Amino acid sequence: MLTELIVSTYNNPRALALCLLSVACQRRRPDGICIADDGSGPETAAVIEAFRSEHRDLPLRHVWHPDEGFRKNAILNRAIASSDAHFLVFIDGDVLIHPDFVARHLRLARPDRFSSGSLIRLDAAATAAVTAEDVTSGRVFDRAWLRRHRAIDRIGTWAKAMPFPAPVQAALDAVSPVQRAWCGANASAFRDALLAVNGFDETMRWGGEDKELGVRLANSGVRGRHLRFTAPLVHLDHPRGWADPAVKAGNRRKVKAARASGVAWTPHGIVKTEPTA
Repeated sequence: MLTELIVSTYNNPRALALCLLSVACQRRRPDGICIADDGSGPETAAVIEAFRSEHRDLPLRHVWHPDEGFRKNAILNRAIASSDAHFLVFIDGDVLIHPDFVARHLRLARPDRFSSGSLIRLDAAATAAVTAEDVTSGRVFDRAWLRRHRAIDRIGTWAKAMPFPAPVQAALDAVSPVQRAWCGANASAFRDALLAVNGFDETMRWGGEDKELGVRLANSGVRGRHLRFTAPLVHLDHPRGWADPAVKAGNRRKVKAARASGVAWTPHGIVKTEPTA
């Protein structure tokens, strides 16, 4: 089973470089990496080329389209459509993944399930303080480091940092009441399952645009599993200049409509047509 890690990015080269360092530190590496680039400039291309030259044993491809505003779903669809892998793991280029992150997603891979996790968020000051050595040493996932940088603010965040043995963390996943929604920064599914629902809805812009895919996957019979406490990643802070409350509200309405209708296919996805009978 071939696995590809799809990393979405847009004009955040420092974060992407740190993110890729965490990918290189995986105990179970993906068979390949795809950078799904929503129109970044040459600085991002330089980061990608530098990583490729330093890690020739880890295949990396760069899927890019011109910058025409927030079109993350469209570039992710291009990445899905052009992938040769059987199983796809999705992260954002502004996160740092735990050394066991890919292995955990693979351990739970099933054709009738998708997996999705959550984030440990750093503030702007903590993000600026992260070094490459913090990532390669694994220190950025250490609870003491996270507490010192104000990232552990409640018991739930502390538990995301995996303080217990793996079986206990997995039990916490099982009993967590959190909705099994698709989180685009931490998710995985078989490629065939994504093709069956036609991928992401490209009419949806920033603000919960990923959750609608999870609803349609569930409608198709591919149920969600939440890895809230067993596949941790650390999110680097960044501005959100594209945030629009009206767009976010519209996305919520689309998610609600998809849940109520039971629809699985979007005509605004990888294939721009209705499914054939």
